[in-house]
Amino acid sequence: MSMQKPPDFPATVDDVREGLARNDYLADDGLSTSVFLALRLRRPLLLEGEAGVGKTELAKALARWTGGDLVRLQCYEGIDASQAVYEWDYSRQLLHLRAVEAGGGEVVEDELYSERFLVKRPLLRALDHRSEVPPVLLVDEIDRADDEFEAFLLEILSDYTISVPEIGIVSAEIPPVVILTSNRTRDVHDALKRRCLYHWIEPPDFEREVAILRMRAPEVPEALAREVAAAVEHLRTLDLYKPPGVAETIDWADALATLGSSTLDSESVEATLGTILKYREDQEHVRRHGIDELVREVAARGA
Repeated sequence: MSMQKPPDFPATVDDVREGLARNDYLADDGLSTSVFLALRLRRPLLLEGEAGVGKTELAKALARWTGGDLVRLQCYEGIDASQAVYEWDYSRQLLHLRAVEAGGGEVVEDELYSERFLVKRPLLRALDHRSEVPPVLLVDEIDRADDEFEAFLLEILSDYTISVPEIGIVSAEIPPVVILTSNRTRDVHDALKRRCLYHWIEPPDFEREVAILRMRAPEVPEALAREVAAAVEHLRTLDLYKPPGVAETIDWADALATLGSSTLDSESVEATLGTILKYREDQEHVRRHGIDELVREVAARGA
């Protein structure tokens, strides 16, 4: 079965940037271009970067913008086809079998292996979507899966086809938009990278992080948002085990605003440190550096 091609969409890189912005995601020129090419060339897009820089959020915003369903496959060590593609609902098959036998009917094996008893997992749902608008297939943290699953995924992405032995071949008439993410806990194999377009997402610069805060946490006063962004920018220079990502920045600003803070001070930073730093060692490192010093540096910057 040949795959149909949807109308060319989007028309320009600016369309991507504006479409994502309307759905609460601020993409820079490089990321907007990568998404544009992935959509127009119908290629998977592999996003790498530190945890919390917005890789998963991009897929969510892309689904909201295009109107396609978000189909998420969360990878983990030991994931296999039964979790990723399909499995049979054995309990329902057994109930059906008992009902047929109780009624004196004849058990037909083909009935037991029909779609009514098929549990579609994310990969099969994404290919068998039966909609004019393709879903966004998010393969999250592919670096956590093993080599065998990565090779299996590569085979599926080569022609967007899955074989279900009891039913037949399932091919996507319109291929899904595929976003793969990796925190780079291990290197993704070259074969999969060759199949994908690639973009490394850096943490946002100061002004972009302020803009993200104003968009995602509008109840936070602008002055506080700028001080939080400046403090986070400094924290990322301190050689922490887990530098704060954008998600933690938003959480921190929300927490401070909820406590009624209109500006950063040592007491509010100490009280809310657990919303921005999630490892005890990192918190102790910042305390050794000096919370008062952090507040002074933010104030000196005039954020």
